[in-house]
Amino acid sequence: MNASVTLSGQLLFITLAMCPAAARGQSNEREPRVGYLYPAGGQQGTTFQILAGGRFLGGATDAYISGKGVRATVIEHFRPLKNLDKEQREELQKRFRQARENRLAEQSTEKRGPPPPDKGTARKRTGNTDTSPTDAVALPSHPLLRNLDHLSLRELEHVRHELFNFRKQQPAMQIAESVLIEITIDRGATPGDRELRLRTPLGLTSPMRFQVGALPEVRELEPNDPPIFTLLPPDPPHAPPVLINGQIKPGDVDRFRFRAKRGQHLVIEAHARRLIPYLADAVPGWFQPVLTLRDSKGNEVAFADDYRFDPDPVLLYQVPGDGEYELEIHDSIYRGRDDFVYRIAVGEQPFITRSFPLGGRMGTRAVASVDGWNLSSTQLPLRTPPGTSGIHQATLRRKEGTSNQVAYAVDMLPECEETEPNDTRQNARRIDLPRIVNGRIAAAGDVDVFQFEGRVGDAVVAEVYARRLNSPMDSLLRLTDVSGRVLEWNDDHEDKEAGLLTHHADSYLHARLPADGVYYVHLADAQNHGGDAYGYRLRVGAPRPDFALRLTPSSLNVRAGGSSPVCVYALRKDGFNGDIEVVLKDSSAGFKLSGGRIPAGRDRMHMTLMAPSKRFDQPVAIQLEGCARVGGYTIRRPVVPADDLMQAFIYRHLVPAQQLMVATTGIRRPAPPIEPAASGSVRLSVGGTAEVRFRTPRFPMLDELRFELREPPEGVTLQKVSVVSEGLALVVKADDKAAKVGSADNLVVEAFTEMAQGKQGQNAKKTRVSLGVLPAIPLEIVNR
Repeated sequence: MNASVTLSGQLLFITLAMCPAAARGQSNEREPRVGYLYPAGGQQGTTFQILAGGRFLGGATDAYISGKGVRATVIEHFRPLKNLDKEQREELQKRFRQARENRLAEQSTEKRGPPPPDKGTARKRTGNTDTSPTDAVALPSHPLLRNLDHLSLRELEHVRHELFNFRKQQPAMQIAESVLIEITIDRGATPGDRELRLRTPLGLTSPMRFQVGALPEVRELEPNDPPIFTLLPPDPPHAPPVLINGQIKPGDVDRFRFRAKRGQHLVIEAHARRLIPYLADAVPGWFQPVLTLRDSKGNEVAFADDYRFDPDPVLLYQVPGDGEYELEIHDSIYRGRDDFVYRIAVGEQPFITRSFPLGGRMGTRAVASVDGWNLSSTQLPLRTPPGTSGIHQATLRRKEGTSNQVAYAVDMLPECEETEPNDTRQNARRIDLPRIVNGRIAAAGDVDVFQFEGRVGDAVVAEVYARRLNSPMDSLLRLTDVSGRVLEWNDDHEDKEAGLLTHHADSYLHARLPADGVYYVHLADAQNHGGDAYGYRLRVGAPRPDFALRLTPSSLNVRAGGSSPVCVYALRKDGFNGDIEVVLKDSSAGFKLSGGRIPAGRDRMHMTLMAPSKRFDQPVAIQLEGCARVGGYTIRRPVVPADDLMQAFIYRHLVPAQQLMVATTGIRRPAPPIEPAASGSVRLSVGGTAEVRFRTPRFPMLDELRFELREPPEGVTLQKVSVVSEGLALVVKADDKAAKVGSADNLVVEAFTEMAQGKQGQNAKKTRVSLGVLPAIPLEIVNR
């Protein structure tokens, strides 16, 4: 265990480490978080309001949306809504009753026409419009209670239903607060996914997905689940195309009616998990919607609880006759909460169900043949210019809208297409290595076999890209020799780059050939399924050592002149095990990265990012990249920002974000930084000690300040901290039994204090308050 070290009396105050939370005497664990947006998107050319639900959102001042053409303004913050007491419920009932009477009276007046004016007096208003008497019982501040007197009868019924069905249950505190935001989307804004972040006194929140769409949008109004008992006439049916926004509460079932015409090819596409990919405290770890379509007689005509392996369902339905249809949505096991948010597009929008091939060679013209519903073309161009290796997305556009995204891969290797028959070793397709084969498991039970010449000692990699490219194929891969003996096989191989996949169904094997001769690669579907949609890309050849990088978190909050800890993950490929240098791609903004080296064999490293001394008024998007020497060449890879999300209490995923955003805090005048007194790494011998010094500015004293190593190397402890002429001196020690010779890591030192809460005295509860971290120092463990 790494013990903390305390300095008492005359101390230097480390202002760079003082985070915003510490300035208010709060723990830095109180990180602001957005758990959902409702609605989670909007139509081009509209202005509307949404709610962001989350925790520690008090004092939110700004909202930021990635991309161009969308603006967001924070209007108001609302505290968690508690169960209403008897007096509040009675007061609310009275106000609803008054508002309802006003609406009915106004409707009656509209039907009769305006009354004749009274002589010498102004025309009297019908009904009492004051729904907030001065002597009334105080009601909680909540967005549903805003502008009651301006709501329609149907909207009043929705608000009444939501408030009086508020169940007395354990509140979900992680989404109990809410912030009202006004959104303006330009008419020419590009449709697609964006990211929304809020800025609060505690810092910048993690991103939440927000969608820009082209269809007219509506929001659900409760009650809309069976049986509906209301004195109001039923809602008029929707007229597709339309996008429906809603939320599923516990046990909730939402139903919507719409008109359809004979012959229409309706695409009903739900987005739920796409909006919020992982719920930490729900099983399964996302909102699992179920869609049911019924005709005017109540007969079920279509049903979907997913789309292939995607949890978000899609209904494809050719309308047999004119009439009204009813769409139903609920959670698969009737869970519900405010963050069970959905968006359902209903209309004849284009939808691609099959694409082939699933990629192309870099620098060549590539076109995929596509099938689906309501498509304007059967040809989908794939962008493959130089420098674009990796997985990309393509869409088809037509007047009625943009299709769903199609994933495709770009690589620099030569390519060919699979040809049948090739089901056995006797008729296997011969390929020269290295090669990428574009193929399909065309029918249930199909096996594609490929043969190649190999030499003794050669290392061979075979890798399938299918599920990562949205193919329903669950691959099974085998490598055999000429006698049929299986040398290697693989079913599923985890790819941490694919942070949104929970079933890593693509196969990967790495083998060394035992002799000269012919070898065979057998590829099949593990479930014995097949069809035109079961496409794949098979790479066979020598290993190509490579890596990808992820950085968490994707939102950083750091005091001007201070440092913020980050974690960079190295996702190593094809046996690459070398050092990786991580650098700022554009350092013009004045940021500095400390400890930017991932040693050989390590799959992650804690580093620190230092902000410039001058505070930025707006968050800054920064980029990093990693470089390494592989086979005599230097390769460079982007550092992709991501968030480490938990699914269903246990599983963790690195979910990529669009931007790495950094918000700086503190006073506006430049703050002097703390920096290491010497460059280079610290060499610490086993059983010995080493001193690390930091140059620090002198500031007023603190009575007590503690220091601790964050996730230190095994066997390394912090022994002593003292004040020296230039700043701080820290002494670290390597245990002679636990420390490992040859290991390399970064020393990240956290400064913190403890503050008493509640009553003062011996029994006062103390809370740890983090003051931030010092710049990371590279460390090497060496022999005595």
